[in-house]
Amino acid sequence: MSRRTIAGGLAIAAALTLTTLPAASVAAEQASVRFPSAKFPLGTRPLPTKTMATVAQGIDLYDVKAGTSTDGYTLTVLMPSGRDYGMLPTAEAKAAEVEAMGETPSLLKVVRPSVADAPSQTVYMVRVGLWSLKDKKKADEAAKTLKDAGLKVKVDYLGDDGLKTTGPWNVKVAMVDARTFRGSYAASLGKSVAARETVSSMAKTAGAVVGVNGGFFNIHTAKELRGEPVGASVVAGRLLSEAVPGRSAVVLKGRTAKITELKTTVTATSQDGEKAPVNGVNRAAAVDELVLYTEEYGANTPAGGTDAVIDANGKVVGLRASGAAVAKGTRVLHGNGVAADWLNQHAWQDWTVTIDTKVVDLRTKKPLKLTPDLHVVAGGVGLVRNGKVKITAKLDGHDSMNMILRRHPRTLLGVTSNGSLILATIDGRQPGITVGANFHEAAQFMRWLGARQAINLDGGGSTTMVVGNKAVNRPSDGTERGVGDALLVLPK
Repeated sequence: MSRRTIAGGLAIAAALTLTTLPAASVAAEQASVRFPSAKFPLGTRPLPTKTMATVAQGIDLYDVKAGTSTDGYTLTVLMPSGRDYGMLPTAEAKAAEVEAMGETPSLLKVVRPSVADAPSQTVYMVRVGLWSLKDKKKADEAAKTLKDAGLKVKVDYLGDDGLKTTGPWNVKVAMVDARTFRGSYAASLGKSVAARETVSSMAKTAGAVVGVNGGFFNIHTAKELRGEPVGASVVAGRLLSEAVPGRSAVVLKGRTAKITELKTTVTATSQDGEKAPVNGVNRAAAVDELVLYTEEYGANTPAGGTDAVIDANGKVVGLRASGAAVAKGTRVLHGNGVAADWLNQHAWQDWTVTIDTKVVDLRTKKPLKLTPDLHVVAGGVGLVRNGKVKITAKLDGHDSMNMILRRHPRTLLGVTSNGSLILATIDGRQPGITVGANFHEAAQFMRWLGARQAINLDGGGSTTMVVGNKAVNRPSDGTERGVGDALLVLPK
C-alpha cells in the first residue's frame, strides 16, 4: 500500500491489506483524480487535514478531518404533534407552558432552505438551557426534571441541527480515476434480496477492493423482508427490484458510472395473447397485485394467493397455492385477488408466459440494455446535476425537515467531467467527533471534490465504506449495519 501524509495528518492504518503499487506505476498515481487544494467547503472553511493511501491502480483513498468542536447540548420541547418544531402559534403556546413551570424558554426561528422541487419552510422550535459537550449528564438530568413535571422534551446536540456549526467532520473519500482504473463496478444484494447483509460481507464475497452501502431499503415491511431495496436494482443485467418512477439512481456498466432517473415496466403475456402489468419485483404484494419473484428473492412468496412457477424458457411448470420458496432456475408470478384470477385464466400448466422487462433512462428516453455487465443501484436524493446544486428531495421521497436540514451520516457518490468516480462517507451522530451533513452541505462537499453529477445514497447508521474487507469509517451505530445492497469497485 502506498501511503502519503498531507498537512500533518496521520497515515491511514497499516492494518488494511491493500495492493502495493510497483515503482513503474508512479506516473499513473500522479495522474489520479486530484483532491482539491481549496479550503474545506463547510463551516468556517478550515484547512482540512488529510492522508492519502493508494488502494490499487487508479484508486486513491483519502482520510479527511476538518473543523473543531464548539457545539454543546440543549433541551428541545416537543410539540403536540410529537415533532420538535411547529408553526409560530403552536410554538408560542408551548413556550408559555415552559414559562409557567418557572423555566426560561428560547423561541428559535428555523428556515429550512428550498430545494429544486420544494420551497423553503419556516418553523419554530422551543428550547431550554445550554450545556457544554462535557456536560451532557447535566442536560440529561434537566430533561428528566422537565419530563417528571409533565413536559415532553429531548436532549439535542446542536451540531445535529443543520444550522451554523464549526464541525468537526470526519470523512473518507475514494477517488477512482477513469484514465488509469482497470477494474469494473457492480451492485450486490448479498445472498438474497429479502435479507440484509453488511457491506464488508458483500465486498468479501465479490472480491471487491472498495465498497459502500447502496440505496435505501424497506424498513416498513415484514422483518424478514427488510433487505428489499426501495427503488431500482439491477444485478448483472437482472432486474431484482422495480424503480420508483422518476427517482434518482446510479447506472453502472463496466467501469462507467452514470446518475440518472429511471422507470421500469414489467409485463406478463400469456400464449393466448392476454397481457397483464406486473406491479412489483421481489417485494410484498398488495391487494390485487401481480408480483414477480426471482430465485434471488431468498424468501417464500406471500401466502393467500396463487403462484405460477415459470422455468427459464417461460413455460409454466405448475400452479400452486402461494407461500413457498422460489426454486433455482425458476421465476414465480404471484397474484392475489384479481391478479390471482388472471393467473388461473391465462397461466395454465405447460402454457408459455413471456415476461418482458424494460428499464428506461428518463433523461435519454432510451431503454437500458440488460446485459451481464449492467448494474443499477437506487439512490436516495439527487444532489448535483451538470455541476450545479440540484437537490431533488421531493421527487426522491425525502423532502422532510429532518432529511433536508438536519445533519446525518451520509454516503455520497459523484461522477467527474471525465467520468471518474468519487465515493465518500461523512460520518455523523458522534458529538465532538463528527457532525455529518445535511443535503445542501453534502451537495457543496461533492462539488468541492469535483463532481459534476452527485447523489446521496442511504445514510445514517447504514453509512459504510469498506476497503480490504474492512470498514474504514466509523458507522454511527457503533458496528457495521446490515443493509439492502452495496456498490462495489472490483479489481477486474
